[in-house]
Amino acid sequence: MPEHVMWFDEIALGDIPQVGGKNASLGELTRSLKAGGVRVPDGFATTAAAYRSFVEANGIEPAMRSRILAYRSGDATLRETGEAIRELFLASDFPAAIAASILEHYRELGRRAGLERLSVAVRSSATAEDLPDASFAGQQETFLNVAGERELMDACRRCYASLFTDRAISYREVKDFDHLDVALSIGVQRMVRSDVGASGVMFSIDTDSGFPRAAVISAAWGLGETVVQGSINPDKYLVFKPLLAGAEGEGPSPIIEKTLGSKAQKMVYSRGGHARTRTVDTSEAERRSFVLADAEILTLARWAVRVEDHYGRPMDMEWARDGETGELFMVQARPETVQSLKSGSRFTLHHLRGSGPVLVTGAAIGDSIAHGTACVIRSAADIATFRDGAILVTEMTDPDWVPIMKRAAGIVTDRGGPTSHAAIVSRELGVPAVVGTGNATGALAEGQALTLSCAEGDTGRVYDGTLAFDTEDVDLGALPPTRTKVMVNIASPAAAFQWWRLPADGVGLARMEFIISALIRVHPMALVHPDRVSDPEEAAQIRELTRGYEDPQEYFVDALALGIAKIAAPYHPNPVIVRLSDFKTNEYAHLLGGAAFEEAEENPMLGFRGASRYYDDRYREGFALECRALKRVREQIGFGNVIVMVPFCRTPQEADRVLAVMAENGLVRGENGLQVYMMCEIPSNVVLAGRFAERFDGFSIGSNDLTQLVLGVDRDSAQLAALFDERDEAVMAMISEAIRKAHEAGIKIGICGQGPSNHPEFAAFLVGEGIDSISLNPDSYLRTVPRIAEAEQGRSRG
Repeated sequence: MPEHVMWFDEIALGDIPQVGGKNASLGELTRSLKAGGVRVPDGFATTAAAYRSFVEANGIEPAMRSRILAYRSGDATLRETGEAIRELFLASDFPAAIAASILEHYRELGRRAGLERLSVAVRSSATAEDLPDASFAGQQETFLNVAGERELMDACRRCYASLFTDRAISYREVKDFDHLDVALSIGVQRMVRSDVGASGVMFSIDTDSGFPRAAVISAAWGLGETVVQGSINPDKYLVFKPLLAGAEGEGPSPIIEKTLGSKAQKMVYSRGGHARTRTVDTSEAERRSFVLADAEILTLARWAVRVEDHYGRPMDMEWARDGETGELFMVQARPETVQSLKSGSRFTLHHLRGSGPVLVTGAAIGDSIAHGTACVIRSAADIATFRDGAILVTEMTDPDWVPIMKRAAGIVTDRGGPTSHAAIVSRELGVPAVVGTGNATGALAEGQALTLSCAEGDTGRVYDGTLAFDTEDVDLGALPPTRTKVMVNIASPAAAFQWWRLPADGVGLARMEFIISALIRVHPMALVHPDRVSDPEEAAQIRELTRGYEDPQEYFVDALALGIAKIAAPYHPNPVIVRLSDFKTNEYAHLLGGAAFEEAEENPMLGFRGASRYYDDRYREGFALECRALKRVREQIGFGNVIVMVPFCRTPQEADRVLAVMAENGLVRGENGLQVYMMCEIPSNVVLAGRFAERFDGFSIGSNDLTQLVLGVDRDSAQLAALFDERDEAVMAMISEAIRKAHEAGIKIGICGQGPSNHPEFAAFLVGEGIDSISLNPDSYLRTVPRIAEAEQGRSRG
């Protein structure tokens, strides 16, 4: 006689035909990973045999089959069909033996917890659900905060009925599953008191880029349905998995992103009435606080690694934190079904040819670009008005929206994060989406022509009008090997993961000033001396940005460290060369609070910039914050592959002063493996290269400034643009001398700039001179590597 009810610790992955993917996974977690420290709430599951016994005992199969045939022949609508079949289940009773077994398991679960009326979560697990090639996100029902025997049996009956929700029927039709071949298992699991705690979703792979070495965690207050549904914008955390090797409490803390979500609402238990849960507004303190402490983020990430290692594939997981005990629990794990199936060597790139007004921004889902007119729909009751090929604009989606989501050119939502329903389904359907914009339904007009771009990193943008774009198919297997190290220039942390598939030898230039201007936005000295910011509006903006930090200086250090770490992660353990800030005074002045600390200069390009700022009392305290951030990246977060580079260093004596100030702030060249490079971009750097080489571990040629200073041509002058050329004989002579002197001194030398990308003969010249590395913008990497390989072959033949 087949079993009808099984404890989770009796279930393994091989039991999917009996208990479905969701419950088999819970059983596998309980059996295999609980002993290793992954906490899983106790529970049990009914089997597919119990479902079939229910159908047979109540004699409802003929009626179910008749209703399906009527739907397929067009004699009944989807809504009529689903409603009729669900009513068959709701009017039926469990066979006595199965009901008794369910209730005895529920009582035993209560005895184990020491509670007579235990609250449980009752979840549906279809036997075709959560298999590696399909994701049934939310296709069947889950019932939370179920307490009492009668309530439990009612929830079980409703789970069976939910196998025939309209969305489940339509999904199986698309997937060509036989409705009557699919059975349903019910999972009954002790409720974690996340209603007074927190919960969320976790992936062991970056779901947007497919970067496999990051764990992505979403977190919100209360029950997790708000995150899964996408009804709120959750916190987001990224952890670099390879640096988690140390035991808990030991080793680095490789958190590389912490984004505070608005978390406007939370789901909690209902205090009365028929509904078991209700949604309430969060407090101001909850909205402004991160849900998870760093130690909890790292614990969850370690669990993600253990689960992924056990299953041997990227995983999609749900977690919860009990608000009464503070304990974390893993409440679900299933295969990730989108990025893990993509090739690591073949992919498609999309490039906008131009730009336009940005109407809204949000989290980018996918990496493509779409055109279409806006179709603004605020209620699921109006989805019949959707126009095929339009861009769907709505507050949020749930499984009822799937039929029109697959007909959309793109999707834009007001609410939700990277793990919301809209995000999950968009990835599976291959439809680009921008989620969590906050105001798309108000900002985008019905019928407005739009361009939706998810091809610019993890920030998605919706542009006004129809912008042209190019599509490029890439096969990395066709790239030739090179002796010259080929690196990439990365400015934005948001775009860092976009290029992880490129076989680059590291980052040749990461510009610190981009992180400061785009993410931090505040002049560092304004955080050291906020009392000197006289503009009331700017002072208010600074207070708002730094809210949540007791010391505003920590805001700068934290944001800069995380930005650098995110850039470093995709290329670890290869070198990542981070250039210290190289704003000109006019650029510094445009930062919030900057006007109070910068004097106007006639020629900022040749003025108070680069190395000269770092030891000067006018900026020395701001430079200390840069050093603190770099020290944190290397020693606390764990990216010892980060190399520090000093820009615009005019004399060897100035180099000594900069290195001394760095040492005062804990960055000692040679200590903990720290290497310090110098931008070779001033003629004095070449003339005195031997002396500079005594002070630095490597050079990187800055061809823009070097060309400007060798030729005496303002690089920003439109009138002199024709004279500005790094291929000029004098410039090439300087570069040749710099390479020769660096090698004579025994240090490495590379170049970062567009010259090798734009001019094949310039790349051939650099190779011929024996340069150690060439760093390219990522979008030119694919076309330039073959040119470098060709130049190397020509040199060998020569």
